[in-house]
Amino acid sequence: MIAIVDYGVGNLRSVERACLRVGAEARVIARPQELASAQGVILPGVGAFGDGMARLRAAGWVPALVGWAQAGRPLLGICLGMQLLFEESEEMGQHRGLSLLPGRVVRFARNLKVPHVGWNQIEPLCEHPLLAGVPAGAYAYFVHSYYVEPADPGDILAITDYGGPYASMVGRRNVLGLQFHPEKSQEVGLRMLANFAAMAAQA
Repeated sequence: MIAIVDYGVGNLRSVERACLRVGAEARVIARPQELASAQGVILPGVGAFGDGMARLRAAGWVPALVGWAQAGRPLLGICLGMQLLFEESEEMGQHRGLSLLPGRVVRFARNLKVPHVGWNQIEPLCEHPLLAGVPAGAYAYFVHSYYVEPADPGDILAITDYGGPYASMVGRRNVLGLQFHPEKSQEVGLRMLANFAAMAAQA
């Protein structure tokens, strides 16, 4: 079962429906204790970094998610959920993240229109199970004003160009992230969710 974390933000039901559409058993969960029956976890999210972390802390999700990832179990962050995987963000102040991946979240250049909304291309930098069946230059759907700067370039799985290249997919072993919304990215997004479900089943 793929557990979709409900911490008060994110397109939970859209992610759940997309997972079900590709044949993955998926369920939205609201309590960390429900992780016991999961094979993989999806951390979705929309909104501000600081508010997202505050909600995770208030509901007891931080130690549960950190423990899950440190145990080598599959975790996928989507949009804000991907950004929360990193150490810190400059969005509306300085905020600490989950620190599962080294790096920080920064704002797009002031001369760019934000949020970055709509379809844009993803360019893989390596082969990865999450990218199986996804062609180079495939389009995905984005909505964000901040992006991640991984401290280790080796954690970047794919890049997207918006005023310059930035990391739109990241991964280190079992901890993975997508800056775009796979649940809104049609066949490309469904393929990635199916790939994640397959990875979780094999873990």
